[in-house]
Amino acid sequence: MTKQERDYQAGLIQRITDRFAGCIVLKNDASYIRGIPDLLVLFMDRWAALECKKGDKSSHRPLQDFYIHKMNNMSYASFISPENEEDVLDEMEQTFASRRTTRVSRRKQA
Repeated sequence: MTKQERDYQAGLIQRITDRFAGCIVLKNDASYIRGIPDLLVLFMDRWAALECKKGDKSSHRPLQDFYIHKMNNMSYASFISPENEEDVLDEMEQTFASRRTTRVSRRKQA
């Protein structure tokens, strides 16, 4: 991650916590799973994954595209940069407001 991306990410985390009061923002370890998005935002019973980029022209690695697509099918995931930040945060707000049913494991308990 470049210094520009690191600086953008720090400010973004603050803007997310301001906008979604009570949320938890986790920074993922890029060395644990290659391509996994940078941030996981937990808000009530919803979540979103975000891959931070310094600009909308920044390159994407194939695994980043893979995980953004996979995680977006599960809940919400997106690349985020200064150019699309407001749109992405608006989409997150819509996702967090939706009332999809939560999947609960029905395994028998011992």
